[in-house]
Parts: sequence; structure tokens; C-alpha cells
Amino acid sequence: MNHQQPEPLLTIRDLKVHFFMDEGVVRAVDGISLDVYPGQVFGIVGESGCGKSVTMKALLRIVETPGRIVSGEMLLRRPRPDGTVEVVDLAKLDARGAEMREVRGGQIALIPQEPMAAFSPVHTVGSQIIEAIMLHRDVNEREARNMALQQFRDVGIPAPEQRLDEYSWQLSGGLRQRAMIAMALSCNPLVLIADEPTTAVDVTTQAQVLRLLRRLQEERNSAIIFITHDLGVIAQMADYVTVMYLGLVMEQGPVDKIFHEPKHPYTRALLESIPSIHTAPRQDLPTISGSIPHPFNRPAGCPFYPRCTKYMPGVCDQQTPALLPVGEKQLVSCFLYHGQSQEVANMEVTA
Repeated sequence: MNHQQPEPLLTIRDLKVHFFMDEGVVRAVDGISLDVYPGQVFGIVGESGCGKSVTMKALLRIVETPGRIVSGEMLLRRPRPDGTVEVVDLAKLDARGAEMREVRGGQIALIPQEPMAAFSPVHTVGSQIIEAIMLHRDVNEREARNMALQQFRDVGIPAPEQRLDEYSWQLSGGLRQRAMIAMALSCNPLVLIADEPTTAVDVTTQAQVLRLLRRLQEERNSAIIFITHDLGVIAQMADYVTVMYLGLVMEQGPVDKIFHEPKHPYTRALLESIPSIHTAPRQDLPTISGSIPHPFNRPAGCPFYPRCTKYMPGVCDQQTPALLPVGEKQLVSCFLYHGQSQEVANMEVTA
């Protein structure tokens, strides 16, 4: 029996987001494509400055000036009341229009890196969540408050009635993060974007937040786009992973493939730099040579070639490799796996 693959909930095709500065143009996102499916945790990983967060800001249409979406599609498939599915290209919507405001928070919600900055310090946490619920749902203030209380219970906030009437600065870091998750989930979004959601909390709270997100995702069958530089978190959370570098996708694939059969030299280098319980005490960890080039001086060809141990002169520095399949659901942007370099790739895999 053939099991038909469900349609993606979100499709991004050839998205480009550039920042037009006096000093030059920063190609923060330069032609990425990805598909996010219902019930999937989609991880986006890479070093700081690789374009992870800018991609998600583009999706929410909140890219700051002087940045703008230059080209590409961002297709959201959302259900209609009559049971049909509507496909809307978010790139074509007015960023300040009513339809985009409905999408933002109602259908695509964000858990930001730092909830302290996301919550207003002069309004109670509850009033902000109630306002968000009333903006996206046809309910009165009492109904919205009851819904907010239920969200607090769902995310495990103790004494929810009391916490709802407190200010963000009165809450611990862990409770603030839980309140932010409650706010993001309050309108049952189709897609939840978690942008480095555990950066500002301690290790114990991080583990609690990750378990909470996974439990809520499984209960609601929502899709999560999980953005992080922490490969350990990706291994724990994600089903499918995209590895980005300087605005481009280096590799995509199921999390097991990425961690156990990485293809791109950048992916391998990232994985080799993770500490292991088998690492000898005081042993130096492998590092990636060099540093990320300045955004104004991105090298021609593959952007990673100046730091790559497999660099092929006359090839990698001349053209940008396409993102091509190298196995089931795994794609890589590397000349080791292209045309005339296929033999090199085969030698690399068996080495």
C-alpha cells in the first residue's frame, strides 16, 4: 500500500533577504528552500550570523530596515472553516496589513531568545496574554482570562492565578520562559518558531523547557521550527535538520542522518567540536579553522571554502554548489558530491 506524503504546512522556496547598508549589501539569507510538515520538529542550526533568525523574521515579516525580502516564496497552507485548505504566500502580504497580523501570532507564533525583552515590564504578564488571545479569537475578556489560566496550567506554571497578575520582572527566568511559551501557544498556532529558547536559562531549566516543548508539540500535533547553535539540543528535539552557513543551506536531512552520516565538511566540523563523555580530561577539542568572513566580504563560490579541509582549488572558489540529494531525504551543497567530483565523494565516504 502506498502511503502518500502529506503536503508541507510551510514551504519556503529560494528565499533571499538582503540588508542594503551604506558600506554594501549583506546577503543575510541568499536563496534557501525548506519544507516543514505537520507534527514535525524542524531544526535550523549554524554559527551566529549564518541567517537562522533572519529567515524566521522574514517568515513573520518583521525584518528590520534596511533589510528586505528580495525574492522567494513563503507558502503557508492553512485550513478554512469549510474544511478546505488555503495556500497563502506570506512574501506577498502587506507586512503591516490585517491579514499578516492575523498570521503573526494566530497561525505562526514566536518564542524569542529573551522573554524579558519580549514582555512589557509595565503591564502584567496576564494582561499581555489576554490581549493576544482577544486579538486572534472571538472571545470576551473573562473567557480570554480563563484560556490564559489554562495555558499557564498546561505549561506547568505553579499558582497560575497569582502569576497571571504579576509582572515579567517578578518571575524567575524559567517561569518567564514558560509564560512566553504559554503566550505563543495561546492561539493554537499551526507553526511555532522557537528561536534559541533556552539561551537565557540554566541547564536544569533548559531540560525542563525542552521536555515541555516536546510534550506540547506531541499533544497538539503542531509544527515547531527550532533555531539554535546547540547541536546537542537539536539531537534531542529535531526530526529533520537544516545546517546553514552565511545565508546558504549546507546540508539538510533527517536528524539521524545528519548526526551519523554527515556529508558536508562544515556539518562534520560542527559535530567534531561537540564534547563527548569519552573525551580525555583537558584534551583540546577540534575547532573549525579560521572565522566566519565579514558579511560584506563573503567569498565567491562556496562560502565555506576558506575554512574547508576538503577545498578543491579552481572548483570550490569559482562556483556556488547546488543543494542536491545524496540519499533518502538528505541533501548537500558540496562539490564533493557533484558531477566530476563524484569519485572524490565516494572515496570520502569510504575513508
